[in-house]
Amino acid sequence: MADISPVIIIVDDDASFRTFLARLLGTVPLKTIVFSSAEEFLAAPMPDGPACLVLDVNMPGLSGLDLQRELARGRRRLPIVFITGHGDIPMTVEAMKGGAVGFLSKPLRNQDLIDAVKEGINLDREALKQFNEVAELRKRYESLTAREREVFALVTTGSLNKQIANQLGTSERTIKAHRAQVVQKMQADSVADLVRMADRLGVVAPR
Repeated sequence: MADISPVIIIVDDDASFRTFLARLLGTVPLKTIVFSSAEEFLAAPMPDGPACLVLDVNMPGLSGLDLQRELARGRRRLPIVFITGHGDIPMTVEAMKGGAVGFLSKPLRNQDLIDAVKEGINLDREALKQFNEVAELRKRYESLTAREREVFALVTTGSLNKQIANQLGTSERTIKAHRAQVVQKMQADSVADLVRMADRLGVVAPR
């Protein structure tokens, strides 16, 4: 993911302003993709690498805030820098509560936009890194057998092999073998490492 160049997605119904934004960000330089409406953007594939959305608040059809809510309902969450010609405090509050990186008013200060976009890219790069790490952990976890998953969860509570064996109704030797498989498949270096993995995966020990 680090090898994929970041992209700035500009969504604005004003063609001349889209062009201005693309040229401005191209001087940094940053790659840009432009859309004339939220609907056009939603119909396009999402970027694979880090991205930031520069979004007009007031547009025909779906507004910028509508698009922010749509993205929050299940599509990939992108950092958003809102731009408006006539915003108000409630609008700004809603945008920021929804996780917007910035809320800029026209006329723009070029550096404010560039700074906000760079912050958004950094946030998305970190979010993608976290997502990919959890996806890799999930893949390892899914390679465990049902019994190995039980042992994994119980190991992360600090239980000893003997205690786990008693709880699962099997021998300590069997638990030791399962535990070794868990460590190998999860590529863990220690119990503390397994605990961190379980926390990220949301694995909870059976009662």
